[in-house]
Amino acid sequence: MTDRTPRGLDDLTALATTVLDALKDGGKMVATAESCTGGLICGTLTEIAGSSAVVDRGFVTYSNEAKTDMLGVPADLIRTVGAVSKEVAIAMAEGALARSNADVAVSVTGIAGPGGGSQDKPVGTVHIAVASKGRPTDHVHCWFADKGRRSIRLETVQTALTSILNAIS
Repeated sequence: MTDRTPRGLDDLTALATTVLDALKDGGKMVATAESCTGGLICGTLTEIAGSSAVVDRGFVTYSNEAKTDMLGVPADLIRTVGAVSKEVAIAMAEGALARSNADVAVSVTGIAGPGGGSQDKPVGTVHIAVASKGRPTDHVHCWFADKGRRSIRLETVQTALTSILNAIS
């Protein structure tokens, strides 16, 4: 079996290019709302020349307060279900869509480690949501192997890019 974990952002360039091309072909703009990836999704997309035609903006909402202030995620929701949850990922994606000029928005929230995990939410737990105008918000719950913080973050970027592609195809 081959390890498909991206080794670095360069490994994700082909996928990011495919996402950008699909957005251009569909006449769509994208926004990102990132917690555990700290802007890597938007950074991967904007590494490619011409991305400004389809990338509207990226929100890095690492703290709970940023999720509330920048994306409108209710503080009570975060207190009730936790920042790393389906509900918060969906609220983040929908908040990014509402606060941007994008047609599609992706959000990620998770536990990249090495600490911060629990029995219910171990290191490698990630929630990804994609909100699109006129469509129900999609959600993916991932459990990435704890092969280190970098690996979890890169796998999250890869899955988020694939989720955008699936939502616009």
